[in-house]
Amino acid sequence: MAINSTFKITPSTNPLSAAEREQKLQAIQFGRVFTDHMAVVKYSNGTWHDPEVKPYGPLSLDPSASVLHYGQAIFEGFKAYRQPDGSVSLFRPEQNGERFNRSAARLAMPAIPKEIFIGAAEALVAVDQAWVPSGSGESLYLRPFMIATDPYLGVRPSNEYLFLLIASPAGEYFPQGLKPVSVWASKEYVRAAPGGTGEAKCAGNYAASLLAQAEATQHGCDQVIWLDAIEREYIEEMGGMNLFFVYRENGEPVIVTPGLTGTLLPGITRSTLLQLAGDLGYKAEERRLALTNVLQDIASGAISEVFACGTAAVITPVGLIKGRGFEQGINNNENGPVALALRDALLGIQRGTAADTHGWLHQVALG
Repeated sequence: MAINSTFKITPSTNPLSAAEREQKLQAIQFGRVFTDHMAVVKYSNGTWHDPEVKPYGPLSLDPSASVLHYGQAIFEGFKAYRQPDGSVSLFRPEQNGERFNRSAARLAMPAIPKEIFIGAAEALVAVDQAWVPSGSGESLYLRPFMIATDPYLGVRPSNEYLFLLIASPAGEYFPQGLKPVSVWASKEYVRAAPGGTGEAKCAGNYAASLLAQAEATQHGCDQVIWLDAIEREYIEEMGGMNLFFVYRENGEPVIVTPGLTGTLLPGITRSTLLQLAGDLGYKAEERRLALTNVLQDIASGAISEVFACGTAAVITPVGLIKGRGFEQGINNNENGPVALALRDALLGIQRGTAADTHGWLHQVALG
């Protein structure tokens, strides 16, 4: 169902030509190329106002803007997919809007109405519809974010905010494509502690993750696995993605993911896969998973596959888990059948080649 929202449209006076745009779409790198426009909405005096789609460009911020000093910044990520008939659909944007507002509440920021959040995506995609790619594994990645703009150095929530939405054509998230990644289980650094901001998709969480990611890279790994902050033993997330483990119980696959504890992000793709697993006849559960037990279960064959999921990467198999004093291969470093089945089912719905029985697609009205 369409969202009713009115955005002022200010077209770019210097958009890329069709030939220039096509050239940029030939070799898509995640997060490197952006469309001609962006959506902007202001907040002040307790009200959201002046919604506009305008030319993509730099922002002007006062040096004392709160975001630069106290880090009130949140974001989301979801995608627009070209459908077989040429139309464009967003995937579960209302879920991202709800999580965006949960993040806002945790950082003492104002909620944004659903009609503005989804309306911004509708308006921007309609204006920049030519940027939505149609190739295999391609989509238009949408990045909504909110920052505090109050020019004030006092430590308190800002009184003024800016909501923006930018769009970037996307291909495969990992350069190697659909191949298993290697991960480093970090016991030195933690992502979030009980009572912290682990459930919020805020900028500070990602800034604090960069050193651990660098540690993973130093050990020859693609990503870091986060463990709990108390015992440094229970698995939480992989980088910015949720993790799944495929157990073999009574000869049947059982898909298991760490339960939501308040310290890890409740992923939209995570919840989608838990539902899709049932559609495909798999049993799916949430459990508390100790790293020691997981390594033993991989070695014994009780765990046959490990994969991560997220909006950007969709589903990414894991082929190796490393840490200080151990190294455990998974499924001969090959893509597993359960991960591939779930990935195909999810992409089929997103691209409109499979029935959307859950009503997850939100069609954009194109001009």
